[in-house]
Amino acid sequence: MSRRGAVLAPLAAASLWGGMYVVSKWGFASIPPATLAFLRVALGAATLVLVVRLQGQSRTFSFAEHRRFALLGIWVAITLLTQFVGTDLTNASQGSLLTVLTPVFTLLLGILVLEEGVTVRKVGGMAIATVGTVVVLAGQYDLTRLGEGSAIGISALLLASFGWAAYTVWGTPLVRRYSALETATYSTVWAVPLLFVVAVAELWTLGRSPLTLPTTAPVLAAVFYLGVLSTAAAWYLWYRGVESLEAGVVAVFFFAQPVVGVLLGTVILEESLGPTFIAGGLVMAVGIYVVSTAGRAT
Repeated sequence: MSRRGAVLAPLAAASLWGGMYVVSKWGFASIPPATLAFLRVALGAATLVLVVRLQGQSRTFSFAEHRRFALLGIWVAITLLTQFVGTDLTNASQGSLLTVLTPVFTLLLGILVLEEGVTVRKVGGMAIATVGTVVVLAGQYDLTRLGEGSAIGISALLLASFGWAAYTVWGTPLVRRYSALETATYSTVWAVPLLFVVAVAELWTLGRSPLTLPTTAPVLAAVFYLGVLSTAAAWYLWYRGVESLEAGVVAVFFFAQPVVGVLLGTVILEESLGPTFIAGGLVMAVGIYVVSTAGRAT
């Protein structure tokens, strides 16, 4: 894969995730968090399996390989559950800022697990991108409200940030042995039964029947966005970057997620952009460029 392709793939994934906070927060008014997470991953898994079948890819995996895909599936389930629960219990400023920790966790795990090298360029670029993203968010959200909200929600978002970093790092060897498509597909498939059990327990606790879940056009559109775009397409694109670049390098593109979210808020919700958005966005772009040029595409 060319360097340009290796860079554009995770950037596209982060862009698709940009609207996820707004869509999922809105979706919780109709569908409980764990149930929405299950619908998202089930639709995403079905989409990925269909693509694999259409491409005629059929491979037999050993028990050890299935166990590694299952481990990724566990991280998927943990990430989605904690992400949706945390989003439901926190405000926008908390959710956006805590997301910034994912690249940091990925960089650290890449060093510890994959023995990726530590360079001044990589660490410095990551720091620059962090500063730029915080400046962007400070201009859009009231950061004085960071202390508000649920401690459980904040803890859940922290775990979600670590969970996606773990999914990225422990998935790297499988991505490079097989492919981004196969790894994204089979790890997502393993997450389906795990989230199904939690969703059933959630609906039972709430005294709700699956038959009572709304099926209006806006709700179906939200589930489609979360399942097909922000799961099937985005996870595949994210792993496409991992095929060629170090996990710690790919992680820096995660900073684009909250920035795209702010842009979508401006377009969809008619929110205004302050001067700090442009300044912070430029600083973030510099940080992404510095890190993305630190790793070689293969």
